[in-house]
Amino acid sequence: MGRSPAAGRQNKPQSRRRVVQLEQIPAGRMRWVFALLCMGLVGLMGRMAWLQMFQASELEARARSVQTQRTKPLGTRRPIIDRTGRLIALDEERYRLWLHPRYFNLPGDDPALIRPSADVADRLAPLLPLSSAEILKRIGNRPSGIKLLEGLDPETAAAVRGAGISGVDLESYPHRVYPQGDLFANVVGFLNQERVPQAGLEQSRHDDLQRHEQARSLRRGADGTPLPDNLSAGVFFGDDLRLQLTLDARLQALAAKALASQVKQWKAKKGVAIVMDVTNGELLALASAPTYDPNRYWDFSASRFREWSVQDLYEPGSTFKPINLALALQEGAIKADGRVHDNGTLTIGGWPINNHDRQANGVIDFATVLQVSSNVGMVQAMRRLPADRYWDWLSRLRLDARPDTDLPGAVAGQLKSKEQFTRQPIEPATASFGQGFSLTPLKLVQLHALLANGGRLVSPHITRGLRTGDALAPAGTRPGQPLLKPEVTRTVLAWMESVVEKGSGKGARTPGYRIGGKTGTAQKALNGVYVPGALICSFVATLPINDPRYVVLVVVDEPQGGNAYGSTVALPVAKSIIDGLLVIEKIPPSTARTPEFIPQG
Repeated sequence: MGRSPAAGRQNKPQSRRRVVQLEQIPAGRMRWVFALLCMGLVGLMGRMAWLQMFQASELEARARSVQTQRTKPLGTRRPIIDRTGRLIALDEERYRLWLHPRYFNLPGDDPALIRPSADVADRLAPLLPLSSAEILKRIGNRPSGIKLLEGLDPETAAAVRGAGISGVDLESYPHRVYPQGDLFANVVGFLNQERVPQAGLEQSRHDDLQRHEQARSLRRGADGTPLPDNLSAGVFFGDDLRLQLTLDARLQALAAKALASQVKQWKAKKGVAIVMDVTNGELLALASAPTYDPNRYWDFSASRFREWSVQDLYEPGSTFKPINLALALQEGAIKADGRVHDNGTLTIGGWPINNHDRQANGVIDFATVLQVSSNVGMVQAMRRLPADRYWDWLSRLRLDARPDTDLPGAVAGQLKSKEQFTRQPIEPATASFGQGFSLTPLKLVQLHALLANGGRLVSPHITRGLRTGDALAPAGTRPGQPLLKPEVTRTVLAWMESVVEKGSGKGARTPGYRIGGKTGTAQKALNGVYVPGALICSFVATLPINDPRYVVLVVVDEPQGGNAYGSTVALPVAKSIIDGLLVIEKIPPSTARTPEFIPQG
């Protein structure tokens, strides 16, 4: 059965086609389109030329800034060490912990998630010395910029960093640490919380203690690889210099302990102990009491920040008598075998002068003058030296000048004018037994070193300079200014030895060693007026007499009690220091006494 044509058309899909009749574009329009395209191309080329010719440097700078990491100097300081290399001051890395709650996010969280502060506090609490509640309290409602803690050690900082908490930042900074605590505070000083030096060597040697640091600009490639260009010379220089002192931590600790104990026992106002190498002026110990801990300086009175051994004046009393006898010997006013008459009292210019015990000693030699500490005997001896020559020598000893020293804050002594000294007989009389003028303990040590080293005035100092790495500087040589004849100093040292052997310095005797010394108990003057009952007790020692190397001075200010003398208050401290010094310095026993050291009389 055949299909009709109509049925066949129904089964066959019909394709519908739309015929679009093309219209010819006007030539003018094509020209406008072409012109616009050419103008755009010319503009693009012009822009590129402008960037290349006029903005290339600016664009290059922007690119380099993105690729460059700039590190500012932290302001670190060089360490301070004692003469054996023991650390006294150093910078340690510390961290500040900042919180930004608006960015709080824990590891594994969706980057868009902002965690509540409580979640972060719970994560941080086990790592910090704060509870979760304390952390939340410090955060409060602030969205960012919260300084939670500072002074974090590197271990704690590493633990916090390892927690991987977003919104928690660590800022590193240098922190000055004094590992010896209060042992060197009087000398080294400290930095405040803004790292500004406030006292001691930290202040006086500030420039020397600053590390050599430069701002670093390090370019990196797209993959983070450092690029070796645009680096200034020395930018990666490692400054390993250290300031080495002459002080010995072992001797310093011994002196500080003995001094503090005696100051406490006698309820004294303060005290100082000094050990000097007489050959070159190096100080091996410079201890003060009371002192302070520079790591916690805010807990102490600012009055303790002064080092009174170099900043405060006092009248030395009888410890100056050996110096006076040396001047008289040098001038030929007295002889080594000379004698004076001591009747216990005398009057000078209408002023009475007495011995401390008001006892007469009769005709005595100069060794005995020192042994019994005769004021009258000293006046009789120094009257033989013309007052103008006496004053000239005190001035020549630079009594009224600031000592040549690297100790910060050192001050000059006080001496009456030459006119007043020579016109009023009481002035040289009182000066003969160490009153009527003032000096610092440091100056007295320097003058006794003059006697010990054969007559040379050396400069007291506590630094050996900057040393690199683990290197240590040896003891330096400083000849000093020659002032006295060696034979003069040897005679006076022999007299001082007799003080330890027979006189008020017996407490310093040490079997096998020859030691010289002199006690001193002086009235304390304030604004030119002697304070009733106020005393300054002191003791100075030189050892070993056969080969003098060290001077030890102890001064205690205003000890309380009826038996306060140089021999009872200051001498025991000196004896402890001497015993330690003999061991630390490995000083061999003294050789037999030679005739030139036999005390006269």
